Amino acid sequence: MDINNQQMTTLAVQIKQWGQELGFQQVGITDAGLPEAEAHLQNWLNNGFHGEMDYMQRHGLKRSRPELLHPGTVRIISVRMDYQTESAITMNQVLADPASAYISRYALGRDYHKLIRNRLQKLADKIQAEIGPLLPDSMRAFVDSAPVLEKALAEKAGLGWIGKHSNVISRKAGSWFFLGELFTNLPLPVDSPATAHCGECRACLDICPTQAIVAPYQVDARRCVSYLTIELHGSIPEDLRPLIGNRIYGCDDCQIICPWNRFAKLTGERDFNPRHRLDTRQLLEVFAWTETEFLAKTEGSAIRRIGHQRWLRNIAVALGNAPASPLITDALKPMLDHQSEMVREHVIWALARQGPNDSAG
Repeated sequence: MDINNQQMTTLAVQIKQWGQELGFQQVGITDAGLPEAEAHLQNWLNNGFHGEMDYMQRHGLKRSRPELLHPGTVRIISVRMDYQTESAITMNQVLADPASAYISRYALGRDYHKLIRNRLQKLADKIQAEIGPLLPDSMRAFVDSAPVLEKALAEKAGLGWIGKHSNVISRKAGSWFFLGELFTNLPLPVDSPATAHCGECRACLDICPTQAIVAPYQVDARRCVSYLTIELHGSIPEDLRPLIGNRIYGCDDCQIICPWNRFAKLTGERDFNPRHRLDTRQLLEVFAWTETEFLAKTEGSAIRRIGHQRWLRNIAVALGNAPASPLITDALKPMLDHQSEMVREHVIWALARQGPNDSAG
């Protein structure tokens, strides 16, 4: 038993080294117990804060009990990978220009799901090669692709604490990073959980454009711009549309304002660099994309999942929030004949916002 414990201790050190060689900025290890996170999740669901995200409750306790998702799991290897490609100053400049299209910075480059899962699989292969037949078929990789409480696991594995905005924050690296997990039956030594360091700061609560952070550590997704522009399939509530501004896919305000992100480092991962100038596009440019162009410009991107109709819906709202312009009116009017009732509804709203003489009347 002592030998096995020593083997696991040595292996844990190797895993962290291999992880960094594969491009992860940090690797931590935790056990599978999440009783506090389970209670927090249940309270969040009971409040209806998940909105239309039925998948958040569909899998029962699998989300908070990893051994139910992957039988035999006793440890979770949690990893993070930085993705920031520009300064907060640059992001704020785009947000301040109502003619610009703001896209959440995590979605500008290649879809992180495949990239991180591939790296995690390489890590799993290295571990399997090291342990040989000791514990076969002992690992499974996840990247935001199954019922996994990845933030709670990352916090428990020491990667950072869950901030008041519900994102994970590292004292050394801020919050601009992706997470991934390897579930394993290897009894590896665990790391110390991260401790919280938000203090009295409430910058994220105050900056949220729709006031979706209803209390520290409590986000009502039904008001969140990321939910409204990505997860919501139907009509965006009219009272929230003016608050969305020029954010057409997701929102980063709570991260941009977070003081801990002064320690964030720009990524060296080239796949996360912006594609097709998605970081500098104008609203009228992207509104003019046909479905074919949309699919081509978002190939390999997380953006593609919302489809062309929701893309147009989101941009119509942003155009309605922009200063009145004949160019905007001219771009919106042809869309009154769009096949989608949802698109037409948001175009009518945008035209009305542009001026009474230019509404769909």
